[in-house]
Amino acid sequence: MKIADLITWFEEWANPAWCESWDNCGWQVEPGVLQAQARVLVCLTPTLAVMQEAIANSANLIFAHHPLIFYPPKSLRSGDAIAEMVRLAFTHNIGIYSAHTNFDQVQDGTADVLAQILQLKEVTPIVPTQAGLGYGRVGLLDSSVTLQQLLTIIHTQLKPQKLLLSPSADLQQIISRVAVLGGSGANFISAVVKTGAQAYLTSDCKFHQFQESRDRALILIDAGHYATERPACDRLVGKFQSLNLDWVQLSQKDEDFRQFFP
Repeated sequence: MKIADLITWFEEWANPAWCESWDNCGWQVEPGVLQAQARVLVCLTPTLAVMQEAIANSANLIFAHHPLIFYPPKSLRSGDAIAEMVRLAFTHNIGIYSAHTNFDQVQDGTADVLAQILQLKEVTPIVPTQAGLGYGRVGLLDSSVTLQQLLTIIHTQLKPQKLLLSPSADLQQIISRVAVLGGSGANFISAVVKTGAQAYLTSDCKFHQFQESRDRALILIDAGHYATERPACDRLVGKFQSLNLDWVQLSQKDEDFRQFFP
């Protein structure tokens, strides 16, 4: 399948027109590869390490969740990471494409995959945007569990470096209704409260957002940006494999930019 046909297929599923006005979905760098047979490296974040991995595997498309170019750069200079990515992209004929907030909303997107991992039932978006789609997911666990059991499931399935949760949370509280949103989802706390969820799995939560959740009787669980979005990248690889591409692989150089000591 040609890269142009792959992108057409993807955009029929996750239309880049659905991305937020502040976002930058779609082509980040297109050095003239549209008619090439697709050799795709899927990643969460396009970095120089991922680019070197793409070069080593003769990939011609880096398909990323996070945009390479988020804010318009004022200059491109030697030594700058974005400039170096662009230089290498043109030198080695490697396109860089991003599916961000459009991919967040769709079935088998970032939130939907989290809901599937937790085996939620009767799932609906936290914030609907169009027919059956939207940001986040909320649903019922197959069987009610204690909060401690839920945390164990999350830790086992997502393998985060750390789990942060609301202060004074009762680990023996019975949980049946859970909300999920991959990546930075703390701004959706008010919407989550309205869904009746008892626990909310997301990431990038700040000090006072944990306070807000506690005061609103919502257990906030922060598993980290990488852990909550990487599974959807893995799912995307499976979808691409079903298209019989020349080559597709999940990046092994994707990084969780947070480290904890000890």
